[in-house]
Amino acid sequence: MLRLSSIILALLASSSLLADEIQLAVAANFTAPMQKIAADFEKESGHKVLLVAGATGKFYAQIRNGAPFEILLAADDETPQKLEKEGFAVSGSRFTYAIGKLVLWSAKPGLVDDKGEILRRGDFRHLSLANPKLAPYGLAATETLAALKLADALQAKIVLAENITQAQQFIATGNAELGFVALSQVTKDGKLTDGSAWIVPAALYSPIRQDAVLLDKGRGKPAAEALLKYLKGDKARAVILSYGYAL
Repeated sequence: MLRLSSIILALLASSSLLADEIQLAVAANFTAPMQKIAADFEKESGHKVLLVAGATGKFYAQIRNGAPFEILLAADDETPQKLEKEGFAVSGSRFTYAIGKLVLWSAKPGLVDDKGEILRRGDFRHLSLANPKLAPYGLAATETLAALKLADALQAKIVLAENITQAQQFIATGNAELGFVALSQVTKDGKLTDGSAWIVPAALYSPIRQDAVLLDKGRGKPAAEALLKYLKGDKARAVILSYGYAL
């Protein structure tokens, strides 16, 4: 009995030694699905995922200045590519984990019509969107307004948020009647969680290809590599699709 107990304790100690913590930077729009994916991964692997959500542009600056992130899940494909070229990410580790969709959303039911005509009518005071210099979804929003030839007419009504999460918060709290956010933030399993929305046609903005990359601080770390592999698997992909992304 004593020998069996010793073996069990040895196995538990061994598994705890194999477990590791992963420092993950994730684009704000992907927070909810990544929380679900990370929880499933932790159960299966025993590793711990330390997740920080924010604007991709800010992560880029932080990584260049020595932030301890091992993985970046960006809201675009340009930032991981730049980090790779500049030596801050592992060459060949980059891949597209999701393709984002832009939506015009209001917390008020019936306010946003299914063709987005409210933008042309302009009968609202504030339009929220993420800072286009930091957030790819904010850039997509400005591209949409330009394509609709409404950029000048609506400029005075725009309320800039630091990232897409803050943009949604401005709308949810009524500080802005409507705004541009990620479809993943306001839908679950293909259904709008609340309010009213117009899914912006993809032809109005550049494709939002969201790339993942193993950063230099994650080089050679099995836990970080395992999480990236898990992100490509069927379970993670099912979660990604359920939040309204394309693959």
